[in-house]
Amino acid sequence: MWNTREINIGGVIIPTRIFSAPMAGISNIAIRLQAKEHGAGLVYTEMVSAEAVIRNNIKSLKIMAISPDEHPVALQLFGHNPDAIAEASVIAGKEADIIDINFGCPAKTVVNSGNGSALMKSPEIIREIVSKSVKIAQCPITAKIRSGWDKDSINAIEIAKIIEDCGASAIAVHPRTRSQGFSGMSDWNIIAEVKKNVNIPVIGNGDIYEPEDAKAMLDRTGCDAIMIGRGALGNPWLFSRTLSYIETGISTAEPSNYEKLTKLMKFAKMLVDVQGEYTACREIRKFIKWYTKGMKNITEMRSQAMHVESLQELTELIESYIEIAEKEEFTDQIMSNKV
Repeated sequence: MWNTREINIGGVIIPTRIFSAPMAGISNIAIRLQAKEHGAGLVYTEMVSAEAVIRNNIKSLKIMAISPDEHPVALQLFGHNPDAIAEASVIAGKEADIIDINFGCPAKTVVNSGNGSALMKSPEIIREIVSKSVKIAQCPITAKIRSGWDKDSINAIEIAKIIEDCGASAIAVHPRTRSQGFSGMSDWNIIAEVKKNVNIPVIGNGDIYEPEDAKAMLDRTGCDAIMIGRGALGNPWLFSRTLSYIETGISTAEPSNYEKLTKLMKFAKMLVDVQGEYTACREIRKFIKWYTKGMKNITEMRSQAMHVESLQELTELIESYIEIAEKEEFTDQIMSNKV
């Protein structure tokens, strides 16, 4: 049976092999702490511009903020200037346990500046970025890549070998091309091929929405760890359920609506603590959509959330639906017992 516990990445001991992926505009401290609470062994910050880091950009410094309770944590950098990324690795490495370099982001604004997955077309720049960062950083350097730029230029194995040769401690593979973005299905065979061709830990990423998906990825690719991103949005239980399923082979029940709404309330309060009331009350809107996915009669709540201006209003709104969900759950239990 695959060992879900403890993996060594460049001397950093990660307690479980289920990781929480870096997601732009999403992976804030509250999200990361919640993932940790549910068993994620390693969490990643949102990606931060290396150039902004060395300029002490205030917005970037906020993204880089790390809670003492979330270690081990990886801070992800992006850019295409090898010297800037290396310098930023030293700065960011004073707080983070691992520095991860993004060679995979498909966003147009990132790619059009020569960053993210645009670098999959420039192996020698990747070589220079990783080698310079490894040389001067005081913590392990890892990288995240895609399959390639498009279906006619699949070069994940070549890039992975370069990253390993330059001294990186691990590599995460999202097996879609930049042209695919997040559409279509990821090709897990790419992860398997990378795993066969490098000796550093390989982290599989892509299309993990259920614990069974994670087990299937492990079986098909032999990867060393799994990184979960979009599948955990509004569903941090995916981390704990995945760990349990892989270890025992038993599928645990999905959380009830009451549990989801209670967790949403806790998350909202954490978000206010991290971002302040004004920003958090606006940020929470997208999270409410994810937490309440699939719930019946929830449209009105989502609509009201668009106009919430304070934590008190937000609390009253969510708690009113928690009360409804609690009553429904109690009724269901009674009916179940009668049967």
